[in-house]
Order: sequence, then C-alpha cells, then structure tokens
Amino acid sequence: MDSDDRSLALPPGFTHRVRIDALLPADSPRLDGLDADHVRHLAGIYTSLPPVLVHRATLRVIDGMHRIAAARSQGLASVEVRYFDGATEEAFLRSVTANLTHGLPLSAADRKAAAERILTTRPALSDRAVAGCTGLDAKTVAAVRRRSTADNPRSNIRIGADGRAHPLDRTAERIHAAELMTRRPDLPLRAIVQETGLSLGTAHDVRQRLLRGEAPTPQGRRPPARRRTPPAPAAHPVPHPARGAEPAVLAGSSRTRGSLETLRRLASDPSLRHSESGRHFLRWLHTHFVVDEAWRQQADAVPAHCADTVAELALHCSNAWKRFAEELDRRRLADTPPASTRNAAWGSGQRA
Repeated sequence: MDSDDRSLALPPGFTHRVRIDALLPADSPRLDGLDADHVRHLAGIYTSLPPVLVHRATLRVIDGMHRIAAARSQGLASVEVRYFDGATEEAFLRSVTANLTHGLPLSAADRKAAAERILTTRPALSDRAVAGCTGLDAKTVAAVRRRSTADNPRSNIRIGADGRAHPLDRTAERIHAAELMTRRPDLPLRAIVQETGLSLGTAHDVRQRLLRGEAPTPQGRRPPARRRTPPAPAAHPVPHPARGAEPAVLAGSSRTRGSLETLRRLASDPSLRHSESGRHFLRWLHTHFVVDEAWRQQADAVPAHCADTVAELALHCSNAWKRFAEELDRRRLADTPPASTRNAAWGSGQRA
C-alpha cells in the first residue's frame, strides 16, 4: 500500500509503515523540544517501542518524535505508525494526553503551557476537563484560565469531561423554577426540571429555599445581564433570621399561607432577632419547618418497600414536635422559667 494514500478508512488499531520524510513534525506540548538522552535510551530498545501516533488527514506526528529520532539514529528511513482520525483541533489534546501516559514525562511548565493553549482555543472546556487532559489539578487550571482569558469575555457554558454542556450560572433557571412553584405549587419537581433544565437536586434546593422564606438563588449570585427575568410576586414575605426580609414565592393552600404568615411574624419578633439564642432558634426553626406542599412533593419519591420505615420516622418527628409544643404550653401556663432552664429546654428542642 502506498504510504501517502490518505483516502482509505483504516480500522482502529491498524498500523502502517510510513517514510519518515513524509511525516510532519509534531505540534508538541514540550517547550524544550527533544531530549538527547531520552533519544539514546529509546534507540537501545527501539524494537520494543510502540508505533508512532500520526494524524492521518495531515500526516503530522501527534506522539512519537523521540521514537522517530531514535529510528533515524538507527539508520531507518521509515517507522510504524498508528493513525488518529479526529479533527485537527483535537490532535493537540491527544498529543498532551498521550505524553502523560508514557515516555518522557511532561514538566509542570509544559503542562501549564498546554493548559493555556487549550483554554485559548477551547475556552468552553471545564477546568476539570482540561485538568484531565494535562495532568494538572482543577485549581491550577482555574488559575491559568484567569491569566489567559483576563481580557476576553467569559462564556457561561463549560464542557465537562463527560462531553456535556454545563452552565456556570443557573440564576435565571432558578428564578424560572421559583415562578413555576409560585403559580403551580402542586407541580412535581420532575416537571419543573423538564421545564427549566435544572437538575433534580437544584430544583429541590429552590423549593426548600422558598419554604424557608429565602430567595431562590444563593446569596451573592445575580441574574445574567443579557437575560432579565422579572422577580416572582411575593405571596407572603418571610424574613430570614440572619438577614432582612426576603420575599417567599410560594402560594400553596390556605393552611400553608397561614403557617408562612405565622412564621413571618415570629421571625420579625425583636426579642428573637436581636439575641444570639433567638437567632439560633429561628435558623433551627426555618430548617425544620415543613408545610403540606413540601411533604407532598417528597411522597412519590419513597419506594413502596421503604414506606413503613419512612412513615415511622415521620411519626417519630411528629411526636417530637408534639412534645415540644406540650412543653412550651406547660411553660406558658407556669410563666417564664429561669434562664438556665430555658437553655436546657432549647437544647432538647434541637434534638427533637
């Protein structure tokens, strides 16, 4: 077969002997070029070396320049090659990963330079994906990204190691989910996931935030500038115990609305908000506060064989809350107890 014939599709793993002078030098990630000592080492074991990896469309070497130099030193005019049929822009990625797995290791400087080049040509790749290609950790890649893309607009999309696109900022999707939960509190989470593109875990987090009276996005995040979404109408504002009032975007049943209103009034009580123990209690209460819409959304997730166990846990929690209520009612009738007794009681309430 003619070594210059590039038109035939070759099976994976097929090797072919090609003239060295027909091959183009590698677009290598090595900053210092060939290592003479390594070439001499390979020359001594040349017959046991694997084929050179070559980009078939261009005949450019992807991995194996040291092997080619060793072959030349042995007086050989051709080498055994294995072809890579990916796109040209993928050849450099393959070159970097190939040099990580065998042969002369890439230096840290080589790998950082490779990461910078990859980020310049493929900025949508995630830090973890680039780290997997270059043998760096994701934090180092992130630092390289900040230096190499400081003057360039940054995309909101990252391509992960799984090849899928992952948005960096889900603020707009979270707000959309909150609006759906406001308009249709009985809508299953999976339907919200399908509508918004959020993961099931993120949609659940949005719902729990709304039930606690918090904003649907974590503090410090802002909606993308190019996609403005009007804020959802607030049904009943429930202040977060550690911050100012934030709108709760949950409608729900009249019983739920009444409970949220009660929680809002309690969270606004100065005697609770202005003391450390009071703020601790409010945070604990928001964490354990459950309304009908919340447990209804979780009921379908319980497998039939787990129903008895989960029901037992729910009854245990219900009984703990009942004892908590009875203790508070007893104290109300007996007037306010000493401070030491109150502190001990709050501890028992937290265990409930």
